[in-house]
Amino acid sequence: MQNLEYIAAMLLYVTGLGIMLFHSNLIKKIIGMNIMETAVFLIFIAAGYVRGGQPPIALPGEPLLLPVNPLPQALILTGLVVSVSITAYALALLREIYRHFGTLDAAEIARRKGELT
Repeated sequence: MQNLEYIAAMLLYVTGLGIMLFHSNLIKKIIGMNIMETAVFLIFIAAGYVRGGQPPIALPGEPLLLPVNPLPQALILTGLVVSVSITAYALALLREIYRHFGTLDAAEIARRKGELT
């Protein structure tokens, strides 16, 4: 199959989206978000892949035949830093939410928040 990586990315994205939509536990929602980010990373890497490509390093006296595009890999490195930062921030927020409400269930938090106001 020629586009297997795109199908895998689509399945990963749909799985992460399903986790975010259908689970009320906030930790599971963060896991779903991370799965969706991984799917986007896979799409970028698949788009930059060249079958039979070589690393884009020009050595003196040797021709550079069919180089692989390094830009998607650089974008993914930036994306990974952002992803880890967002995950750490979300987990820190969840810690405070748990400390304040005593639960990580979104429906229960919404119910308790309605009682407080």
